[in-house]
Amino acid sequence: MVKEENLIPNAIHTVDEQVFTDRFPSLSTDHSFQYNPQLQKMLTGKQLLHEELHFPRAEIKKHYEHGYVLLRKGINRERLSCIRCGTSDPSWFAEFPCSRCGSVEFYCRKCLMMGRVSECTPLVSWAGPEPDFNRISGPLHWEGQLSAGQKAASTRVAEAVENSSELLVWAVAGAGKTEVLFAGIALALSTGRRVCVATPRTDVVLELAPRFQKVFPDIKIAALYGGSEDRQEYSQLTIATTHQLLRFYKAFDVMIVDEVDAFPYSIDETLQYAVQQSRKLKSSLIYLTATPNKQWQRECRLGKRDYVTIPARYHRHPLPVPQFVWAGNWEKKLSKANLPPNILKWVGSRLASGKQALIFAPKITAMDKILTILRQLHPLIESIHAEDPDRKEKVMKFRNKEIPILLTTTILERGVTIPNIDVAVIGSDDRIFTESALVQIAGRAGRSAKYPTGDVTFFHYGKTEAMLSARSQIVMMNKEGIRKGLIDV
Repeated sequence: MVKEENLIPNAIHTVDEQVFTDRFPSLSTDHSFQYNPQLQKMLTGKQLLHEELHFPRAEIKKHYEHGYVLLRKGINRERLSCIRCGTSDPSWFAEFPCSRCGSVEFYCRKCLMMGRVSECTPLVSWAGPEPDFNRISGPLHWEGQLSAGQKAASTRVAEAVENSSELLVWAVAGAGKTEVLFAGIALALSTGRRVCVATPRTDVVLELAPRFQKVFPDIKIAALYGGSEDRQEYSQLTIATTHQLLRFYKAFDVMIVDEVDAFPYSIDETLQYAVQQSRKLKSSLIYLTATPNKQWQRECRLGKRDYVTIPARYHRHPLPVPQFVWAGNWEKKLSKANLPPNILKWVGSRLASGKQALIFAPKITAMDKILTILRQLHPLIESIHAEDPDRKEKVMKFRNKEIPILLTTTILERGVTIPNIDVAVIGSDDRIFTESALVQIAGRAGRSAKYPTGDVTFFHYGKTEAMLSARSQIVMMNKEGIRKGLIDV
């Protein structure tokens, strides 16, 4: 028999359905009741399991009875969907005998890493008044200068914040997207609004959090990722992985999603659901990307999506346009411990000139074989992939010019800036090299004002639509940059 005090406020199976509602309850008229401000800060804008709360169940129940706590079913059995992560694919649900309520019920395996949600699991949220933030006049402390393209985009971002509207910022790789956000975020913070910058990758959170803290020194910032110590923090500015948004519910007045084209966000509907669920009903939604998918590009052209482009980098030089070089059946040659002569010549010329290079390969197995061959040209050539335990050390050595050429998988397609490098892709016709990936890879070259040019070569056995689309997108942005006077010709 399950004791009543172990459930909130009781087992779902014995409680009226009105207990679990998506509508915020009316607050109690009992003015003698004093809500707990610590519980208020922990639950505001969140949807948490009870085991994530450091409060007795009796206290949660008391706040619920006075209308300060909202309880929502974790699983919708009728449609078999998870309320927390939104998945409705039957393959993600499993049945188990629940020791709490005594019934055999479904639980969601899709978001299991965030704690188990089952049919008798309530998601606990705050329904009372939200804590107020101090409205700091002029919270932004930044003395940098925006380029003309950045200024135009910054104005549009601030307008989207002001009007609680949606905007896509389509900015070429290396355009300085982060700085474009400063004015809009400052506007939101100075008017007491709550802001989230979400990104698919933990390393981007770790990079962005100190940058934002430096320019908003008087604002409390929470950095949320797996294992983060800030998970219980209530902050006005949150930098989070998109996975962490599964714990939020109607929290943010301004939602900014960086690298919207990046894996896993681009293909995971659960993460896209989390972004929508963590926004307030009236809120801004701003997407940032260098490579919107084809549907979004079409919507932009047809006027169905509000967007602004930054078609040029701040140094006013055009983006390097990839060259397509036929390399024949390079995999067959590789199986015989060799590479096509034009690839070896490309590598040799970089070694001779002392210019560093990134070389992308479609598979780890191919990369390992290529490394063995290229080390005959130079013993310090290295390789890197997602599971490499020395990944960070090798990238640092590459930055310090201790490694002349670095072989890599798509793990380095974004997020790494080396001032003066050339870039090659071996097997650019492989299906792993999507349009988005190829645009990002090409974007590694020519990022520095001191070294604004770079060679980008796609070695292939046949041109693909992704290759052609990537080059067309880069050429289109260069033309737009010239037309807008953002590129010197």
